[in-house]
Amino acid sequence: MRPTRLRLPLRAALVIGAAAVLAACTTQSPLRGGAAAAADLGPTQGSTTTGTVKFDTVSDGVKVSARVSGLKPLQEHGFHVHERGDCSSPDAMSAGGHFNPLGQPHGHHAAGPRHVGDMPNLKADANGNAEVEFTLKGVELSTGGAADILGKAVIVHANPDDYISQPAGNAGPRLACGVIRLR
Repeated sequence: MRPTRLRLPLRAALVIGAAAVLAACTTQSPLRGGAAAAADLGPTQGSTTTGTVKFDTVSDGVKVSARVSGLKPLQEHGFHVHERGDCSSPDAMSAGGHFNPLGQPHGHHAAGPRHVGDMPNLKADANGNAEVEFTLKGVELSTGGAADILGKAVIVHANPDDYISQPAGNAGPRLACGVIRLR
């Protein structure tokens, strides 16, 4: 055999193999590697609260990252996923109650039985801004399963969630609402 015949097929095989590896690395979408979504928070009537909440699938749940402004300075504010992705009413009551597909009582986000939509309170700084990042366990993103939060609403409340009162933690009026959408 002549070496030129061996080099061409070997070279072609290397090029094809490299192209296949490169294609596998560059065509992976966020949905294959983990869904990503966000909710843009808009104020309810009489409120100035706005912000963005990002959601990313991680190995043990959904990572939630939020930046919210227009809060009562140095106060805590209830923060939940609600059952309907509808922020159309002036008070955001159109979003319904806490997202609770498993029929559990309201509770603390990190312990015991709880709504899957129960999240930690937002803690505002002296300027009324809050930033938080945590992993919410027991929820899914873009799976179509019972605990899927895609298309649900995120609500910021005027008062802190006491994590005890039923059915919603006595968190008070709704200050802002946003629908969770793929990004």
